[in-house]
Amino acid sequence: MTVTVSTIDVRQRIGDLLNRIALRNDEFVIERKGKPVAALVAAGRLEQMRRFAKRQALGFLEEQSGGLLDEEKALDLALEAQRWARKRTKSPRRRAR
Repeated sequence: MTVTVSTIDVRQRIGDLLNRIALRNDEFVIERKGKPVAALVAAGRLEQMRRFAKRQALGFLEEQSGGLLDEEKALDLALEAQRWARKRTKSPRRRAR
């Protein structure tokens, strides 16, 4: 079950939230000022999501390239995509006066 909690709730109840994750497999979306900023999930669930994302990405890249990718080429493409995404999301920083 996914529950939305505020950052204040997390600070005050982190132990309880971690117990609920470990014992009941609950998941929490953490909001700051009404906007989701993070999630608390079991470590096993996080690893499962990472494996799924990697499998999906490799399938997409193989489809786009028209053939099977070896591990090195797939890693190079992933790093290139990561650099591109980071470049696009950087916002200009304010200069201190």
